[in-house]
Amino acid sequence: MSAAGAYDSAPRTSEQNKPLAIVCGGGAFPTAVVEAVLKQGRGVHLFLLRGFADPALERYPHDWVKLGSFAQFVSVTRKRDIREVVFIGSVLRPRFSQIGFDWRSLLLVPRLTGLFLGGDNQLLSGLTKILSEHGYVLRGAHEVAPEILIPEGLATNAAPDESARADITFGVDLLKTIDRFDIGQAAVIAGRRVLAVEGPEGTALMLQRIADMRRNGRLRLKEREGVLVKMPKPSQERRIDLPAIGSDTLDQVKAAGLAGIAIEALGTIVTDAQQFVQVAEAAGLFVIALPPAKRDPA
Repeated sequence: MSAAGAYDSAPRTSEQNKPLAIVCGGGAFPTAVVEAVLKQGRGVHLFLLRGFADPALERYPHDWVKLGSFAQFVSVTRKRDIREVVFIGSVLRPRFSQIGFDWRSLLLVPRLTGLFLGGDNQLLSGLTKILSEHGYVLRGAHEVAPEILIPEGLATNAAPDESARADITFGVDLLKTIDRFDIGQAAVIAGRRVLAVEGPEGTALMLQRIADMRRNGRLRLKEREGVLVKMPKPSQERRIDLPAIGSDTLDQVKAAGLAGIAIEALGTIVTDAQQFVQVAEAAGLFVIALPPAKRDPA
C-alpha cells in the first residue's frame, strides 16, 4: 500500500474532522497540498502570506496575513476551532524590522530576537515551540499529503555511474557533517570535490553559480559531470522545512551541466512525481532517491 493509501485508510481523529490551517508561502507546493487535503474530505483555511503566496489561492477559504500577524491568526483559528497547522511554500527570511508585528507577536519579541541570531533550523524550531505553547499542533505537509513525497529507489531509467555514486556518497557525508552549523540542504559534488554548498541564496542560485563557473572557465568538467545532492539535515525540523524539488530544479541542473540528482526518499517533496520523472528522462538526467536516513529519537 502506498503512503497515501495508508493515510486514507487510517481512522480519522477528531482533529482531522476539523478544518486544517495551511500557512502558504510562494511556489506551486501550497496548491498541491491543499488539493491533496481536500481529496481526503477535510476542510482547509489558508493563511496567505503577503508578498509570497500566489493570489490564485484566493479560490479557497482564506485570509491574507503579514508575517507578524499572529493575533489575526489566533483570532481566525479559534473562531473556526482549528488547532492543526501546516506550513508550506517558499518564504525568504526577512529582516527582523520587516516582520510587521501585531500586539500578540510584539509580546514575543524578546524570544524572536534570540531565534533570529541563529540559523534557519533554530528559528523554525523556535517558532514550532511557540505554536505548541499556544495550543496548536504542527503537522508536516508530508503528513497530511504523503503523496507529495518521493519513494525510495531509482526514479529514472538513467542511472548514476560509479563516479556519480561516489560523488553522492561524498555529498551525503558532507551534508551530515555540516549539519551542526545549520546551513544548507544541498551541495554540488564532482570528482569527490565540493563545487558548491547551498547558502541563503537557495538551490537555484547555487546551481546558477555552477553554470556561470562552467561558462567562464573556472570549472573544467565533462559535459555531464557532477551531482546535486539535496536532502534534509539530520537535525532539521521536518514538519516545517522539508527540501523541495520541481521541474525548474531539473532545468537548473541541466543548465549547470550536471549528470543528475540524489535526494532522500520520503524526505523530499515534489508536486507531481510522475511528471518530474518524465521531465528528468527527457533532459537525460538521473534521479535517485536514497534510503531515508536514520534519525535519533526526539
